[in-house]
Formats: sequence, structure tokens, C-alpha cells
Amino acid sequence: MRPFNLDHLRSFITVVEAGSISAAAPRLNLSSSAVSEQLSKLEDFTGQSLLLRGKKGVTPTPSGERLGVFAREMLVLSARALDEVRGVSFSGELRLAITDYFRPNEIPPMLVKLRERYPDLRLNVRVQKSVDIRAQRDEDPFDIGLSMQILSPAHAHEGTQVCREPLHWVAAEGFNWDPARPLSLLALPAGCAMQGFTRQLLEENGVSFAITHSASGVAGLQSALLAGLGVACLNASSIPSGLKPWRDATRLPALPDVSFVLLPPRDGEKPLVSDVRQRLLQHWTMQQADDFAIGSQIFT
Repeated sequence: MRPFNLDHLRSFITVVEAGSISAAAPRLNLSSSAVSEQLSKLEDFTGQSLLLRGKKGVTPTPSGERLGVFAREMLVLSARALDEVRGVSFSGELRLAITDYFRPNEIPPMLVKLRERYPDLRLNVRVQKSVDIRAQRDEDPFDIGLSMQILSPAHAHEGTQVCREPLHWVAAEGFNWDPARPLSLLALPAGCAMQGFTRQLLEENGVSFAITHSASGVAGLQSALLAGLGVACLNASSIPSGLKPWRDATRLPALPDVSFVLLPPRDGEKPLVSDVRQRLLQHWTMQQADDFAIGSQIFT
């Protein structure tokens, strides 16, 4: 059996991450027609349709998503094998920038698994607003960035989606709202994309509200919700134990999903960063497949 062509796999992954063939071509130093030809050869080799092509770009098919997991691993292993032969050490500092909304309870065990897998690694983890993570991507303040994006029909993300979750209106069991009075809204400070989205959505739908509590982070928002101080908009994995979607949410506007996106790698990314990126992506992919269970076997 013939092996996979690594150049074809690299083109496939780059197209998926860039969102289109035309955007991927400059990253690969190839023409768009050359990239298209490589993708066609890869689909012929696998006997599967790997990409859905539309006006807004391309998205992987189910077969493409499955291949993507292995393709990334093969590319990382190929680079790592060469580095090992050349005596490159997987040690140093890794800077992670992660949105505060991403599975807050699962970040600590994830970091433990990273340390177990990379004992010589120095981790520098910053929890930031998604808008800041995206804005700073080209300024080199971090090696790997994970941001949250609120989905809309006109919105397209750049990078690799690691999971998608619904948004919910959340409140404590005993919280009651008198529609004759403004809704007590709990939120993060101004500048938070979720706060801006929530305010705009309520205003557009004619819902009277007042921000009665501003928390510095998601943990503070969860505490305020548990105390019954009001209603907040949270993604599914940020809803803590003891809370659930608000029973009276039918009186509020419907909410979209959010996407957690691993930002594309920079040109010349270090082998260490590429290796960690692939491990994290596999870890999060397995978590989603197992309904947010922690897939620890990826790090063994």
C-alpha cells in the first residue's frame, strides 16, 4: 500500500486552517491551482470527499475531519523525527493565551497533562479576552492562542475549530424576574465581546435591562449567578455545577452557538510549539467526542 504524501497532507491542513484555497496558497508558497491539484490527488488517494467547497470557502467533510486528526499528527511526527535526529530538544518556554470562557474547570488538569508529557517545558499561561487574543496574534505575545467566537450566518472563523457549544441564559433556581422591571444582567466588564453581544441582543429585542453586577472573570460571574444576583449569558461548558439554563429564558431572545478556535500557527513555528499544538488539538477533539470527558490517553 502506498503511503500518504506529506506535502498533500500539509496542503490539506493549511487549507482547512486558512478557510479557503486562495488564502492557503501563499502560506504554502504555491499557486491556487497547484494546491487544488494536491487536494484532488489526496481525495483520489483516499477515495473520499474531504472538503465542502462554497462561496465562503471550504469546510472539512466528516471524512476530512477524521483525516485531519491523523494528518496533523503525521506532520508533527515527521518534523519531530527530523529534529530528534538533529538533536533538537523539546524543552523551553511555551506561552498559552486562552479565553476565560473555555471549559474553566478543565484547564488545570489539561496543564497537568502537558507537564507530564513535556517535563522540561516552562508554561506561561494567560487568560485573556478573545478580542485581545485575536488582535495580538501578529504581535508575538503568545505561541498558541485559543479564542471564542460568537457564530452568525455571516461569520467565518480563521483557524481550527476545536469545539462548538450553545449559549444559554443562566440564573439560579430561585431567581425571579418581574417583566415590569429591568432585567438584572450579570456580565464581564466593557470590552468583553460577550457583554457587548448580550447588550446589543437585548436592546434590539426591546428587553429592558440593567447590568447590576460586573465580574472580573468567568469564575466571578459564576459566583454571582450562584448567589442569585441575576441572569447571565454563558456557553454550556461554563455553566457550573448547581446551575442550569434559566427556566424563564423563553421570555428572552434566542441565542446562537459559540466556536472555540485555535488560531493558525505563525510562519516558522518552532517544533516544540507545533508538537504541543497537535497534542492540545487531539486532547480537545477527544474531549468533545466523549461529551467533554478528559481524554488523558493522548498525553501518555
